[in-house]
Amino acid sequence: MKTCIVIPVYNHHEAIGQVTEALRPFKLPCLLINDGSSAACGAELRRLAAQDSTWLTLHEREKNGGKGAAVITGLQLALAKGFTHAIQIDADGQHCLDDIRLFLSASAANPDKLILGAPRFDGSASKKRLYGRQFTNLWIWINTLSFDIRDGMCGFRCYPLAAVGKIVQTTALGQRMDFDIEIAVRLHWDGVGVVNIDTDVRYPLDGVSHFRMLDDNLLISKKHAQLFFGMLWRLPRILARRIR
Repeated sequence: MKTCIVIPVYNHHEAIGQVTEALRPFKLPCLLINDGSSAACGAELRRLAAQDSTWLTLHEREKNGGKGAAVITGLQLALAKGFTHAIQIDADGQHCLDDIRLFLSASAANPDKLILGAPRFDGSASKKRLYGRQFTNLWIWINTLSFDIRDGMCGFRCYPLAAVGKIVQTTALGQRMDFDIEIAVRLHWDGVGVVNIDTDVRYPLDGVSHFRMLDDNLLISKKHAQLFFGMLWRLPRILARRIR
């Protein structure tokens, strides 16, 4: 196994330095994907990459394409560099990075499976966001006919890149906040098993959230509908796999 870290970055210049510092002890190559950030964020990313060039690599997209677009770019770069697995994390510091050890251990024991973070939120989490998350996970369970994916929105996960590469090459995936949901469902459709890892999640270190309450909820709802119809014509194959 050869594992790297992929971090999509859009205007998180106040938090990304703390994130990369927390990653240092793991000694894993890290791909920073600048998704058309501000000049200040771009400058900070270039500073970090120059400072730690032995393990940090910066790729700069010309314009903002959305979280999904940035992650796809990172996963394609990881494949081109010969990595077999990629750990995706957010740039805002909301993830408990000590749990990378758990993800690495689970991936080593299950190299062909998708390792997903199952978030544990503290009492400060918005009830509205939590209810929306439950609604999304309900649709994921419907569209996979299983409870295998405990949370399809958590951006802390480890991908088996061979399986991801096939989907990226053949499917026009969601480019924004719908990406995390879609790639997990499509991997499940393709027979990729799932391991869920409990992990603490907190509000972003820099207080910056790029989730657009109206636009992204509409986008995600549209994606659920698209996946539902995709599930329908795959239904015989899904049921046959479950029976086996």
